[in-house]
Amino acid sequence: MLLATPLAAQSQGPLSVIDWLDRQPSAQAPAPVAPSGHDGRPATKRNIDEPAVAKTALAPNVEVQPLTQSGAREIGLVPPRVTGLPADLWQGSDIGKLETKIAKLPDLVLPAAQSLLYTILLTEAQAPGNRTAAGDALAIARARKLMQLGALDPALALIEQAGVTTSPAHFDLWMQISLLTGTEDRACDKLAAAPHLTRNYGTRVFCDARERRWENAALTFGTAKALGLLPKDQLALLERFLDPEGFEGAPPLPVSRQMTPLMFRLYETIGEPVNTTKLPRAYAVADLRDLVGWKAQLEAAERLTRAGALPDNRLLGLYSERKAAASGGVWDRVSALQRFETALASGSAEAVSKTLPTVWHRMRSAGLAVAFSELFATQLSQVKLRGKPARIAYDVMLLSPTYEEAAARALRSDLASQVALGEMKPGRPADIIHGVIYDAFSDAAPRADLVAMVKQGRLGESILDVLRLLQTGARGNDKALRDALATLRALGLEDTARRAALQTLLLEQ
Repeated sequence: MLLATPLAAQSQGPLSVIDWLDRQPSAQAPAPVAPSGHDGRPATKRNIDEPAVAKTALAPNVEVQPLTQSGAREIGLVPPRVTGLPADLWQGSDIGKLETKIAKLPDLVLPAAQSLLYTILLTEAQAPGNRTAAGDALAIARARKLMQLGALDPALALIEQAGVTTSPAHFDLWMQISLLTGTEDRACDKLAAAPHLTRNYGTRVFCDARERRWENAALTFGTAKALGLLPKDQLALLERFLDPEGFEGAPPLPVSRQMTPLMFRLYETIGEPVNTTKLPRAYAVADLRDLVGWKAQLEAAERLTRAGALPDNRLLGLYSERKAAASGGVWDRVSALQRFETALASGSAEAVSKTLPTVWHRMRSAGLAVAFSELFATQLSQVKLRGKPARIAYDVMLLSPTYEEAAARALRSDLASQVALGEMKPGRPADIIHGVIYDAFSDAAPRADLVAMVKQGRLGESILDVLRLLQTGARGNDKALRDALATLRALGLEDTARRAALQTLLLEQ
């Protein structure tokens, strides 16, 4: 093993940083640590007249650096003690390459891969080479990726920790996320005090109008229109936003093909809300609000849960909110899950046996099998089932954080059980997918180039490349799947490797 720290963290059980953040009282930067004495222990209060007493005759160690050089700054929401990743995971990487790799990383289909991506994006980490400019650029890249994934609250907290007044790029990203979360008033207040923070004329007009500075808004709008500084569809929206009475009774505007968070909010403000179904995932967060219909909330929650951007309990809360209003699609899942919950609460093995196959089929078909498993595996493990329901329950437990315990109790020797225990038995399966997974947990070598990157201080970059490789493998490339799993294990990410393999085995159909 090349990295003891990640392995140590993962041996304690899998980690979902989205769920971890949801349990925290605040996603803001951690509170400052109390000052410490020269011996490294917390400083204690003493009487101001009491003379200082040295604890040793040795001269204290003094660190020296040029006044122009700033110290290392760690940006992130989850401490390394939770993620198991070192704070210097980006140290040896080139910031330009990191920005490109983060931005171009495709949507990941395996929940285990999604969880690892959130972990590296949210862990507290230093900038490459401890350079402030690199840290600022990396913070923007991380927050922008979180926004793309639909994890808006963590993205908002991360960019705020990085400093929204650091540059116009920081502020503009903060404003975009704020517009989608409905917290744009804070951003507009900040802009009123420092107008230089953005060069976006649309943002200036919007905030001036929100702050009731109508003359400024009208002047800025007129300038932007005369000089062609904004797209025509955005100008049309701003015009209706500034003068709603002048367009009373006018036909609705066509929906722009180049949607932005500002335009999305403008459509909503003028009374022409846009359906989020065909928009990027970040816009689905707006449908979680109570003012939106229940069906739209359910569909948005499912979409975000599939991307790992929403805690599973949030989805369960919406499913349990009321009775299904119709049948088909999401309503069938709501009904099936409610019946299953009732059966589970009754403690009746017969009732669970009747409801489990239906709810499992519907949740699995919707790409929500892992979310379902993480919600109900522990309760299912306490119900004695037989036949097909028992086999489904075992799959549910293997897809949950308690997969190793479930496999140890089951005393089975199939490939999934061997992977769950990390103990492969002689006899390579003939099936191609099963065979490459067997190899990955037996004698397959990791990718040498990715291992070399870790030795160069480029752990974070190496993990990004492994995730891309794992996505290629999940899409059907057998060699990529084997190499990705073997490399994850070599990097000390054993839990991610096992969960990814189990998800591939149990959900491949």
